[in-house]
Amino acid sequence: MLLLALATLALPAAVGQTPRVTRPILIAHRGASGERPEHTLAAYDRAIDEGADFIEPDLVPTKDDVLVARHENEIGGTTDVARHPEFAGRRATKTIDGQSVTGWFTEDFTLAELKTLRARERLPALRPANAAYDGQFAIPTLAEIIDLAKRRSAQTGRTIGIYPETKHPTYFASIGHPTDRRLVDQLRAAGWDSAAAPVFIQSFEVANLRRIHGWTRIRLIQLMDGEGAPADGAAPSYAAMAMPAGLKAVAAYAFGIGPNKAMLWRGDQPSGLVADAHAAGLAVHPWTYRAENQFLPDRFRHGADPAARGDVVAEIRSALAQGIDGFFTDFPASGIQARDGVQ
Repeated sequence: MLLLALATLALPAAVGQTPRVTRPILIAHRGASGERPEHTLAAYDRAIDEGADFIEPDLVPTKDDVLVARHENEIGGTTDVARHPEFAGRRATKTIDGQSVTGWFTEDFTLAELKTLRARERLPALRPANAAYDGQFAIPTLAEIIDLAKRRSAQTGRTIGIYPETKHPTYFASIGHPTDRRLVDQLRAAGWDSAAAPVFIQSFEVANLRRIHGWTRIRLIQLMDGEGAPADGAAPSYAAMAMPAGLKAVAAYAFGIGPNKAMLWRGDQPSGLVADAHAAGLAVHPWTYRAENQFLPDRFRHGADPAARGDVVAEIRSALAQGIDGFFTDFPASGIQARDGVQ
């Protein structure tokens, strides 16, 4: 019954075949992160309550190789680690994907140590209401997120899927903490190892998705940005990957693409990316729809205050009109309103 419910959202297709979608899926980006601190069980739970089809954890490893949900492995901005004098000596500077980063890193903490920390709002200036929850929530593990999705699926009678992102896979492999096999093995242990599983695996890198494609039939999503290139050097640029020939290459290993939402547009007109991806047999799940003016195109803003809410519902509907197959949002309730006409 639950898998049937999922099938009405996104019927699986073999790699290289056009995905059959009857209703675009709503992916709660780091949970309902517009309403609760991101990557907390509270944010994921809130997203499920609001109707999200999938909850999205970004995954990074601990020192003892447990996968946990954080936007980045640097946790100075998303936890209270700086307030723990016992961890002052862990502050370090590292080079990650060519960028120098200073702070505290998950791979330098055991899970038991991370569990002594509490989450903080990453964007307190834009989301002061979220900051009111600072200090209340622990860092969740992938195992806890899987358990939440299964438990809430049973409670609600609808399938709640998960949409994990493998963060910096080349970097983590280079320091002796590879994550891809652990992710696949943990999903398989949960009973998820097919194209019908309520799971998508996403990555901004290419080589790791190609490896994962050989290990599991779980659907894979190639993330793309409007600028730059994959950190593993497997493609010259995301722009090249978004061209018809590049999309055809992606379709050899992935079910779909997750482009920056701006890539759907050329000014106020569709860029053609959705049509080109569909022609290559790829689903399209753009990211990330946020309600604050700072993240909205000019035509959807209300006023000049960056933190004020604009018309994200209209922005999502403009993308739905292009035929997207799903979308990431920090505000699942707004996403439901846009997709389903709920007021």
